[in-house]
Amino acid sequence: MTHHTLRLRIESLLFLAGRSMSVKKLAEITMASADEVTVAAEEIMKEYNQESRGVHVMKAAQSYQMATNPAVAHVAKDFIKSEQSGELTKPSLETLTIVAYRGPITKAELEQIRGVNCSLILRNLLIKGLIEFHEDKEKMAAIYQVTMEFLQFLGVHRVEELPDYDRLHRHEHIEQLLKQQQESVNTDEAPVS
Repeated sequence: MTHHTLRLRIESLLFLAGRSMSVKKLAEITMASADEVTVAAEEIMKEYNQESRGVHVMKAAQSYQMATNPAVAHVAKDFIKSEQSGELTKPSLETLTIVAYRGPITKAELEQIRGVNCSLILRNLLIKGLIEFHEDKEKMAAIYQVTMEFLQFLGVHRVEELPDYDRLHRHEHIEQLLKQQQESVNTDEAPVS
């Protein structure tokens, strides 16, 4: 892989992640060395961190993240405040419903069910405090679930109290979609003879 290709991949991953990514994780995903990733990430950071750019790349310890230019932090803060207080869109409600009934769920599983990229919707739901995530070491992915605040807002003590939970939690059609997705992943990971 060329250095240019590595930079493109790292830039794309930082954009898609919406959170910090460690050099180790970036190296793992791009199949490059940690040193190569660090050099490429530092170059991307230098390119982005210009006064004239709205997006910067931040570094903390051995992790990088795309974020707004600190000079326009007030605009970002106002936007986030409006996002937190605004109503949920239909796609956000759909995503939240899936997380509530199918959670804990990975982003890949969620996107398999919805059929579209859910990065921005997940970010907005995280900002609103309706969902949370943690890293699942076994699946090597973020696992999303609804928050206690979400349950309190609905007036239930646990997700199993949601209407039709038993029927919808293990819906046959959704099980088939997720099985297809898992088979696709297993096929991609199968060794070539």
